[in-house]
Amino acid sequence: MGNHKYPLYFSFPALAVFLLFFITPTLIGFYYSFTDWNINAKDIRFIGFDNYTALFQEPRLRTALQNTLVFAAAVTVLQNVTGLGLALVMNEALRLRNVLRMIFFMPYVIAPIVIGYIFRAIYHPEHGIVNVALHAAGLGGLAGDWLNDPRLALFSIIVTDIWRVAGFSMVVYLAGLQFISKDLIESSSMDGANYWSRFRHIVFPLLAPAFTVNVLLSLIGSMKVFEMVMVLTEGGPGYTTEVFYTYIRSMFSSGEFGYATAVNVVLFVLVTAVGVPVLMKMKKREVEL
Repeated sequence: MGNHKYPLYFSFPALAVFLLFFITPTLIGFYYSFTDWNINAKDIRFIGFDNYTALFQEPRLRTALQNTLVFAAAVTVLQNVTGLGLALVMNEALRLRNVLRMIFFMPYVIAPIVIGYIFRAIYHPEHGIVNVALHAAGLGGLAGDWLNDPRLALFSIIVTDIWRVAGFSMVVYLAGLQFISKDLIESSSMDGANYWSRFRHIVFPLLAPAFTVNVLLSLIGSMKVFEMVMVLTEGGPGYTTEVFYTYIRSMFSSGEFGYATAVNVVLFVLVTAVGVPVLMKMKKREVEL
């Protein structure tokens, strides 16, 4: 009996840290979302669902919700498509394969704030590389003010974030490809299966675990986007690129702590409501395959 219980003791420090630094702050934050906590309040009063009633009537928050969902959907799809494509290419016997893998993965280890400042220069309407290259190629009509035009700003942020995170997805898919037997691929090739048939019926089904990890991580990460939006546009022009965390930041900056905490709780519920069904669906797909 004692031998079976002994390993459980090793989990106690981790559980204590998790309880202290995650569960407890979460419960405290959940409580404060039902209060009028603000920078000018001498006493914090319980006000029930007033914060939640106010936030669901806020047009700016609806814009943040829409932008967050659009950003998350676009980044999740394009990050995985790009990452999978890079992984398939980098899995081939290329001479500079290892160097190219490092180059494609490198943006992921650079701080998002640094990448944001780099792309602010790249997107500069007059001196940025993008517009200079378009004019040099005779495509000046496609040049634009990428971060200050409401029609282009969110698109520019999405492209920047995909460039940053696609290398991470590539590495996860590459790890999955290493577990696929080469004998299986070679035997299907000898049976006359072309590249697309091998990918569709052998490679892609066997990549299901890697696909689950990538989709879930990219979905949750993109729904919690903050640094990239903050550095590139600060939620502007106007509020056209506002996302949940930039809105929460502005509420904390204005001293509306209780209201901002309520918005944070809504984001937590939203991420859970989207992430859990996606995880269950993806795991079910793994079993079926």
